[in-house]
Amino acid sequence: MLKIGKYELSSRLLLGTGKYENTDIQKQAVEASASEVLTFAVRRTSLEDGAKDAFEGIDLNKFKLLPNTAGAKTAAEAVRTAKLAYAAGLCDMVKVEVIGCDRTLLPDPIETLKASEQLLDEGFTVLVYTSDDVVLARKLQELGVHAVMPAASPIGSGLGIINPYNLQQIVEQATVPIIVDAGLGSPADAAYAMELGADGVLMNSAVAKAGNPVLMAEAMKEAVEAGRKGFLAGRIEKVQYAQPSSPVEGVSPHS
Repeated sequence: MLKIGKYELSSRLLLGTGKYENTDIQKQAVEASASEVLTFAVRRTSLEDGAKDAFEGIDLNKFKLLPNTAGAKTAAEAVRTAKLAYAAGLCDMVKVEVIGCDRTLLPDPIETLKASEQLLDEGFTVLVYTSDDVVLARKLQELGVHAVMPAASPIGSGLGIINPYNLQQIVEQATVPIIVDAGLGSPADAAYAMELGADGVLMNSAVAKAGNPVLMAEAMKEAVEAGRKGFLAGRIEKVQYAQPSSPVEGVSPHS
């Protein structure tokens, strides 16, 4: 089980919403992914009737909704957005996202820390979108956030994991779940993130913008599961030279 604060999840794939061609494809992709957490941008969603307009055809009783503060550029904006979502009766879990660069959509580290601290004081379950900065990830953990969500690469880029060293360092120093967020493009990327020891992945564009989103959602589900099993199993050590697959000791040279 993946435990984030007081929430326990059997799926390690968190899925974004809102970029699909239509709501029917979104519904099918969500079902194929077996995800238990659906995230959405509060600023792009009507909060009336519990934001159900953004999830047409989906039984929200089966999911935990993860509002995110996309669009915020200051801590104050992020905190206000999170409170609006909570006041609308949504989950007390929130994904903090405070953008500091419009070109790369990388987060503002100072405002991200401020927003996270304020929301923790308010009693929220806080998941934080951040860059792959090892020190920033540690400082967020020291604040007491419930999960750190480093980007694999820029949001929506599909570039995959561009800095595996930093990501692995974040994972190895982790005291809370690490959810790789943003930039993944293929099942191979998802599996790699999990093999590096990530506790889960969150994606949107990689599924929603795929040629066949429903099939891609299923592929991502299987990739996350395979990557997790590979991490737990432990891969063989890499060596520089070939080693025979069959034993050679005690074998006659003429046999």
